[in-house]
Amino acid sequence: MTLNRPSTVLVTGGSRGIGAAIAQRFAAEGANIIIHYLESHEAANETARKCMALGANVMTINADLRSKEQLIRMKEKLESLHLMPDILVNNGGISHYGMLIDVTEQEWDDVMSVNLKGMFLCSQIFMPHMIANRFGRIINVSSVWGMAGASCEVLYSTTKGGMNAFTKALAKELAPTGITVNAVAPGAVDTMMMSGFDDAEKAAIEQEIPLGRFAQPDEVASLVYFLSLPESSYITGQIISPNGGWHT
Repeated sequence: MTLNRPSTVLVTGGSRGIGAAIAQRFAAEGANIIIHYLESHEAANETARKCMALGANVMTINADLRSKEQLIRMKEKLESLHLMPDILVNNGGISHYGMLIDVTEQEWDDVMSVNLKGMFLCSQIFMPHMIANRFGRIINVSSVWGMAGASCEVLYSTTKGGMNAFTKALAKELAPTGITVNAVAPGAVDTMMMSGFDDAEKAAIEQEIPLGRFAQPDEVASLVYFLSLPESSYITGQIISPNGGWHT
């Protein structure tokens, strides 16, 4: 299965981890790749080099997901280069570990702004291009904790639960335009986001997962890619959780 046209894919937070794997998966299928990042310039360039090695046209672009002004400038630059995305992967996000009683107002605002406001702004800014073409895919990278909730991750879980609700509602709103909106909600994935756990904690988590291991980023990327295909055009408003049977 391949894309039925040369697509342009914007991956927010695409410099490493799941985002980098998604960029490379689409690059292998001939898409034009836009790798968004905030501070990880070198990591974004390394991911870009890997995508180019697969034969893709690639660019990296910097913007703060919390800033509407910066995202509008990003859109204007992409427009000038004729690289407006018809596939938007809202992957950019930050995690937070800690008991709710210790969460500061600033921490709450920061995580909410990146994880939820960033998704809202990117979707709002890039939707008109998709609507005009009557084709588009918005794929939000959520988390199993947005479905099940996690102790000591109330803030993070709240943002991902909000992302899931956003996905379901926007899917209904955009359905008449030919745009699908879905979320991928992974369980434990072997990325830097797991660096807050020590080896014993990671081993304990693996024991809870029926498949007995963490997911690899490319396994999540393959699901994101599938949701972009013409064969997936009847799938919208869904929260699909690749979690190894951990939560059902």
